Amino acid sequence: MLKFLFRGREKNAVVETQRQRFERIVTELNDAIDGLPVKPRVTLDPVTGHIELHLPEQLPDEALALPAPTQEAVEKDVGAVETETPDAVTEAVQSKVA
Repeated sequence: MLKFLFRGREKNAVVETQRQRFERIVTELNDAIDGLPVKPRVTLDPVTGHIELHLPEQLPDEALALPAPTQEAVEKDVGAVETETPDAVTEAVQSKVA
């Protein structure tokens, strides 16, 4: 009568114990840390049991994503923002549309 509830249930389902799950997660974390050229500082909070990683500001793959701006480009952008007013933006848009 209740066979429809149990259809599709795998008979060979593998149940992972808490110890196995924790060991797997720690192994995966260690493998990820092994691949980093700069190792993060690891802090363990004894009260909560949480693990916290203190990573550098920029990881190598993030550093390669975009080139660093030159000082001249930064100064130019800062100057452009200061001189840009809402009226100037409106005029620029209207001149490009027209």
